[in-house]
Amino acid sequence: MRFDWLRFHPRLAGARSSDRLAASLGALAAILIVALTSAALLASLTPIWLVAPIGASAVLVFAVPASPLAQPWPVIGGNILSALAGVVVANSATSHELAAALAVGLAIAVMSMARCLHPPGGAAALTAVIGGPAVHALGWNFPILAVGLNSILLVAAGIAFHRFSGHSYPHRAIPASGNFQSIDRRSLDAADVEAVLDELGESFDIDIDDLAVIVRAVERRAATREQLLGETGQRSYISRAA
Repeated sequence: MRFDWLRFHPRLAGARSSDRLAASLGALAAILIVALTSAALLASLTPIWLVAPIGASAVLVFAVPASPLAQPWPVIGGNILSALAGVVVANSATSHELAAALAVGLAIAVMSMARCLHPPGGAAALTAVIGGPAVHALGWNFPILAVGLNSILLVAAGIAFHRFSGHSYPHRAIPASGNFQSIDRRSLDAADVEAVLDELGESFDIDIDDLAVIVRAVERRAATREQLLGETGQRSYISRAA
């Protein structure tokens, strides 16, 4: 197809329409809670009570709660550390264009080292640079009072919501259920998966333990299907022979 290179896939693998609707309603409620609570707590301190990157964080927390990028530490740590990086750059760089570029680059480096990579963090860093006089007036309080409070409230709302959504959050890999026949193969280990990913040289938005669970379940299901097909073929052969 002409546009295959765009990789246009409307839904993530495993996503159901009911999950997307629940994610929409959950994010709606969460942002409302974050906005109302932050406005009440920060009204006397700053006019900034809600930051735009929280909208992007909400997409991850509610639409893809199993993503490593959506877990509590990446949301909270990633946003705060990135905002801090943005403030550092904003206070030292003389060019707005250079400051914007440095803020995002530094944010990625800091998040990577702190193991809290979170895409909205790049926006938090950029906001600290180009957010205008109100953001600059907050200075070092911007990462804590605005970004930090918003992030903590969002994670708390996500934890409460996913207690009823059917998804684990904070996410933990859960072995697939089902009565699959045992297979005579070497036990797959998460280290094997990690080694293969290193060989591929790509980053995938899925936890290594989850990927190992999926591969094991697929192998068991495939082995069970092969066994059933073999038994069916054997019965068919016996019937013809009789």
